[in-house]
Amino acid sequence: MITSNRGVWPAWLWMFLLSLLLGWLPFIGPAIAGFVGGLQAGDVGSAIVAAIIPSLIVAAFILLLGTVIALPIIGALVGIGIFMVLLIGTVPLLIGAWVGGAMAERRTTTTRGV
Repeated sequence: MITSNRGVWPAWLWMFLLSLLLGWLPFIGPAIAGFVGGLQAGDVGSAIVAAIIPSLIVAAFILLLGTVIALPIIGALVGIGIFMVLLIGTVPLLIGAWVGGAMAERRTTTTRGV
């Protein structure tokens, strides 16, 4: 039985790690991370979901941190604010994920047709 290593979970992990490593490149780094993650996801929908997951994880961590230090309302507001900033800041990641997912779909479609 052959198992595929494609999907949302491997894709978001690739995007997260490559975003950290290529963060010093302002637009190109997240776009490359999104492209590689999109290829790993296999389709556009999974790639977009995988691009949003790292932002959710960071925002949830900030929310949890604010709650642990007994500031739940401030932690929630800061967590939501950071999520919005991360979501807007990940536009290159989303664009790269969309392109990579589209290329992965096209590649699987053309290989099935041959």
